[in-house]
Amino acid sequence: MKNLIIKKPLASLVSKTLSVLAAMTIFVSFQSSAVKWEAEWIWPKQKVSLPNSWSALRTEVDIDNANSTATAYISADSKYWLWINGELVVFEGSYTGGPTPVKPSPRVDGFPIASNKYYDQIDIKKYLKSGKNTIAALAWYYGDNGQKGTHISSGNAGFIFQAKVGEQTIVSDSTWKAHAHEAYLPVEKMVPFRVAAWSINFDARKALGDWSSNAWYLPGYDDSSWSNAKGGRKPPRAPFFNLFPSEIPPLNNHGLTNCVNFSDAKFPFVSDGKTINCQLDFNKNFTPYFDIDAQEGMKVHIKSNMRLSTIETFYTAKQGRQQFESYSWTNGRIIEYTFPKGTIVHDLKYRWTGVGETPGHFETDDPWLSRIWQMAENTLYICARDNFMDTPDRERGLWIGDVADQASYLFYSMDKPGRDLLKKAIKETLAFSDSESGIFAGLGPGRFRELPAQSLQFIEQGIWHYYFNTGDKQTLEFAYPYVHRYLTLWEIKENGLATFRSGAWKWTDWGPQETIDYSVIQNALYYSALISARKMAQELGNDTYLNFYNNRIHTIKNAFRQKYWHDGFYSSDVSKLKDDRANAIAILFGLATPDQYQQIVDNVLIPNQFASPHFEWMVYNAMAIAGRYDDALARMKQRYAKQVNNPALSTLAEYLPSGGTENHAWNAPSTVLSQHIAGISPTSVAWKSYQVMPNMAHMNRIQQKVPSVQGNIEFEITREPSSIQIQLQSPNNTLALVGVPKQYFDIDKILVNGNTVWQQSKILKGIQGVKYVGEDDKYMKFEVMPGNWTIDANN
Repeated sequence: MKNLIIKKPLASLVSKTLSVLAAMTIFVSFQSSAVKWEAEWIWPKQKVSLPNSWSALRTEVDIDNANSTATAYISADSKYWLWINGELVVFEGSYTGGPTPVKPSPRVDGFPIASNKYYDQIDIKKYLKSGKNTIAALAWYYGDNGQKGTHISSGNAGFIFQAKVGEQTIVSDSTWKAHAHEAYLPVEKMVPFRVAAWSINFDARKALGDWSSNAWYLPGYDDSSWSNAKGGRKPPRAPFFNLFPSEIPPLNNHGLTNCVNFSDAKFPFVSDGKTINCQLDFNKNFTPYFDIDAQEGMKVHIKSNMRLSTIETFYTAKQGRQQFESYSWTNGRIIEYTFPKGTIVHDLKYRWTGVGETPGHFETDDPWLSRIWQMAENTLYICARDNFMDTPDRERGLWIGDVADQASYLFYSMDKPGRDLLKKAIKETLAFSDSESGIFAGLGPGRFRELPAQSLQFIEQGIWHYYFNTGDKQTLEFAYPYVHRYLTLWEIKENGLATFRSGAWKWTDWGPQETIDYSVIQNALYYSALISARKMAQELGNDTYLNFYNNRIHTIKNAFRQKYWHDGFYSSDVSKLKDDRANAIAILFGLATPDQYQQIVDNVLIPNQFASPHFEWMVYNAMAIAGRYDDALARMKQRYAKQVNNPALSTLAEYLPSGGTENHAWNAPSTVLSQHIAGISPTSVAWKSYQVMPNMAHMNRIQQKVPSVQGNIEFEITREPSSIQIQLQSPNNTLALVGVPKQYFDIDKILVNGNTVWQQSKILKGIQGVKYVGEDDKYMKFEVMPGNWTIDANN
């Protein structure tokens, strides 16, 4: 086995070589679409490092030809809201974080490296008119990194705007008017202050006409008393450095909406001073809004029902009628408004915002399973915003193990912005790795803590899964050097297993710690990462390290089976450890042999329920691979019962059966429903081919919509005692392999779009676009081209 150990001199050479390659990859990846900046970073003439500061910025420009193409490039440290001619163009622009560090190593936890920044690209043509135009922006500077590594503050407030309108260029500079928005008052952060954003403390008596017909962002506002902006700094100067295009589009703004229990007919009413619970239809990220008539100096308080949320709103009223929207988003099922007694409430609304949409859908005649799938999708979406995060209330951290879990069902739920958000997570995590050690952090980009289990999971279930579902080779080329380099940090022991890495934190799962089989799990995760790295190399046509992968894959597989298999289950200590997590991933990653599956399910996966949601979804997938669909669903219904059976809940919690945050990213129980029950999964890169192998278990109807990179796949299967009907809408540029289940009755005849194509074991004359390709013990199989297909199987 000694020839498999990377000696330190070689490891050092490989490390340095890959460091250069990675740096080159970063440059190539981000240089192509850079803007030539003529604009300047601007802010009012005040202290630019004051945390939690807000500024109002505006200018008037003459447009020669409003019919020309018009694109704006905008950034801020940290957030901005943009109006053109009084119309809201961007609600909460600028994504926190940054694409790359300004300088490489060393990475030290608690000391974020200065970062380059993203810019938004916005089509503004429809907002412009020929002649005079008013451009206005509200900018918010956090001045704080938070404690969970999502955001890296530049240390200076700033806003930058550049637009190309036909032949005209509009830029932010010292000719803009700028005014410190003093209605936004200082506020203390609640403990624990893990998020970079702040609560809102707004004094309406100091407002600038906000939410009125005389607002500062409207045309005609008299800004003659405002000073000119402080400018002078053009990119790429410090502290903002270079600007790169955002990986994702601006937030999807659903507009102001009524709460479900407060229709228009309920207004106005007079507050009795008690807290008003404004109910949302499900758990969302929102900004609250109200319209009231109040006495000057009255205090208003707004919070969500999420007990771990640290974002609140404190509002001091002016005299009379007034409107207000709190721009620091939070999340919840209920918005809790507290108005002083006697306040006339004319309206209560909220604005729901998020990244892209969730067109994916799963439905079955078992309503419990339909509900948990939707709760999982809600959980995924509420944890997707500036980045994929573990939870939107407590900390908003980019934990890459959570991202790997999210990636398992992202491709069954979200559209392109969701896929791009995963790309952002991959590129940021790897770009902020340590160029000396090759370690990438389990939480970033602002924090640096190696969690080996999460890093290995991220390679297979995050990076490879992203490429296989999208075909984005540019991102794969970017990621691969980091992946290979990280995998060289392990050595192979004399017994053929990988060395154990504790990293900064050996954390693997929140289930009972005394039951975690760390050695089995890390070897299985390392094995899966090697498999994925080999596939990455093959996709890139890079055979440099294939022997490294092949040797280690072969050695670990043999040693794993020999050392850990103990008459019915895998364990590193048979007297103490019989871990459902370890045994599930042994099946999931191909280390267990098919003849071992049933023993593992019976001995471990049914009786032992140690996994937290972080591993629980993998247990279901493993049971499905073993063909134990009913048992997988029974376990799901047992473990998630407390949450799914509670009609008040719409997202899934941090722990099982409940507890922690009410909406935690690593819940992926829906994966088994889409991938193994509906049975839809890609069989080649970018869904160019895919299969539909449904396993209906106890159900009579299953419906699934998959928003694949090739287009929507819409599938439905229904069964009666002696018939099955499959309907499939298959997108262009795909080839689908469809299985007709054989287990329910003896199939006598199969029709496709009304034409008999198979009868009594005979292949009849086919129809164009459909080909019978054989059968196995479970399915009659057909290849189908793009189009709409109805397949009927009858006794």
